[in-house]
Amino acid sequence: MKTTPVKGTNDYLPEEVELRDYLQNSILKTYQSYGFQRITTPILEDIENLDKSEGGENLNLIFKVLKRGDKLTKALNNSQYDKLSDLGMRYDLTLPLSRYFANNRAKLVTPFKCIQMDKVYRAERPQKGRLREFVQCDIDILGSSSVNCEIELINTTTKALFNIGINNIKVKINDRSLLNNVLVNTGFEEKDLASVCITLDKLDKVGVDGVKEELAAKEFSQNAIDRLSELLAKQPVTLDAVKEICGEDNEAVTRLEYIIASVNELSGGAFDIVYDITLVRGQGYYTGTVFEVESTEFRGAVAGGGRYDNLIGKFINEKIPAVGFSIGFERIFSILTDNGYTIPDSKKRVALIYDADSFAEANKKADEFRKDYNVVMYERPKKNLGKFIDKLEGQGCNGFYTFNQSEDIKWFE
Repeated sequence: MKTTPVKGTNDYLPEEVELRDYLQNSILKTYQSYGFQRITTPILEDIENLDKSEGGENLNLIFKVLKRGDKLTKALNNSQYDKLSDLGMRYDLTLPLSRYFANNRAKLVTPFKCIQMDKVYRAERPQKGRLREFVQCDIDILGSSSVNCEIELINTTTKALFNIGINNIKVKINDRSLLNNVLVNTGFEEKDLASVCITLDKLDKVGVDGVKEELAAKEFSQNAIDRLSELLAKQPVTLDAVKEICGEDNEAVTRLEYIIASVNELSGGAFDIVYDITLVRGQGYYTGTVFEVESTEFRGAVAGGGRYDNLIGKFINEKIPAVGFSIGFERIFSILTDNGYTIPDSKKRVALIYDADSFAEANKKADEFRKDYNVVMYERPKKNLGKFIDKLEGQGCNGFYTFNQSEDIKWFE
């Protein structure tokens, strides 16, 4: 039998779990301090819900669960290979939340401000930064179309990041409806917008020339490619430049200007928020504003989200506005671990070593130490005490005390 975890999943040592717990609890407390309430949902969802969720590329990464017993046998016997599965593991927390709200909204205050912090699963090809099992830390506001929801989510999420030591950040924002408007006004057909956006999303990697080349290879109108390229060459593309294409009275532009001004006022200059015409976000269910938090110290995104006003309606045939923001927990855990992050103001951990016949007395001594330290008790090993103590240090103990032999705690350097 194999001792290693399945590829794309991880075992975590006690000190790693301690840090993960601290970070998640810190994020949770920040979310709760802003009035959001935590819910939980099952990791399994009906496969039909997942398939119809417009999750973009994530739909190709669903872990499907085979039917059981006679139902599986029947599907196999009838060669109904497209009907072998009836369940799947959630690939994010947004689809389960939408189903949850549709099922429970009569019991909930609207707008519903909720927290989800849980594991999700994607059939990724395992590599650095690509896990099959990982944690997301989400906040969402359901039942309100107010632009103030976006501002509240950005403000709350950035506060949570600051509280766990992610200080150097930049918020990027766009609007999917505005981006579509820009592309149509530069000459692309509506049926081609999704494909154009996939290429546009690569701008920071391939540059304007690379985008032009790929769009040309897709055989789009050369006039549309030239007009879009002319706009992209003005990097950074401003909302004023977009107004020249879409008009002064564009609602999405007004919405973004209000969000940016309000977030700047709330942040007091703690971070920048900028319009980014190339910000797309992969999920197909986004309908309006999309946003991302980028670490300016450690390259890459650490949080992202957007408005998904049509997803809940798939369950109840009624349009329910919704918007959410998700912190990429595994990315943050990796960054902080690589940079030697330590939990602030945490109690030191002390090992108390005792002889087998002195447990009760030793435990009383441990209770005295517990006023100031976290104390773990170990019966003295019969041999190799030195190696045992070295292992204690390697697993996060700050010092040790030998009962009836030490006057003071011996601290590791």
